[in-house]
Amino acid sequence: MSTNQVELSGTGAEQRTQVIRRDLQTLGRHDWGLWVLALVIILSLTAAVASLSTSVISEPNDPFYEFHISQSVRGLVGLVLVFSVYTLYQQVQLRRTRVRLAEQVEISAQQHIRAEELLKLAMLDPLTGLHNRRYAQDRLATEISRAQRFKSSLTVLMLDLDDFKRINDHYGHPTGDSALKIFAERLSTAIRGSDLAVRIGGDEFVVLLPECNLGQVQVVLGRLSPLAIEVEGKQVPFEFSVGWTEYREGETPEELLRRADDSLYAEKKARKTRCILSRTRAAHEEISPHHSTKM
Repeated sequence: MSTNQVELSGTGAEQRTQVIRRDLQTLGRHDWGLWVLALVIILSLTAAVASLSTSVISEPNDPFYEFHISQSVRGLVGLVLVFSVYTLYQQVQLRRTRVRLAEQVEISAQQHIRAEELLKLAMLDPLTGLHNRRYAQDRLATEISRAQRFKSSLTVLMLDLDDFKRINDHYGHPTGDSALKIFAERLSTAIRGSDLAVRIGGDEFVVLLPECNLGQVQVVLGRLSPLAIEVEGKQVPFEFSVGWTEYREGETPEELLRRADDSLYAEKKARKTRCILSRTRAAHEEISPHHSTKM
């Protein structure tokens, strides 16, 4: 396996979302500032108008002064109206900007969620729901780094189903898919939360077991049997083969997986040899009594 780094494609969208949220907060502060400024100006103009009106009332017999005061009052009233219209216009613009930014935040958040979903789908096997080879590459590299850093153990299991081709050929591919799903479910329930079960392709599976000794490996394997699929109302048993190895200091992920695969191959070969010897012995025992009788 070659290690491929898979990055979250929605990271940029998440950053944009944070920027937009920050801009919204800034707009909110500006909005409040505009309201405060409007209130101060309106109160100031109101005070000026009231002061001028008081002056007019105090000197009612001065026509010249009354004329200029009247013009000033009209000007102040006009300024109040102009500022009020300007304030309303700015409020409308700010509201539109907030709505537009809120829509962008929603779109960006949806894109981020969609990116996470796509990443999750890219890391999962669609048939079994287990993680796939790509995810296993990254996780194995992480577990090896942890084992090196803390001087802890890391066990890798390599498993496949026995005579899987025969199951597909004899019972059909849907039945073969059912066998894979059943085995994947059993794997998921047999391991700990810190472990990882992966389908790397076909009927091949890999299990990463950090800090797991030989006794715990046997416990995991004991939870996988017996296995059976239902075919036309009948339970058809099937089995699996497994090989495992422990991480060695300085070993690469590829070397570790290769040794686990070699262990699986050696186990399958040994089982096949034992099966042949068992059949040969049974045939010999069946022939021997007849041969003795003839003698």
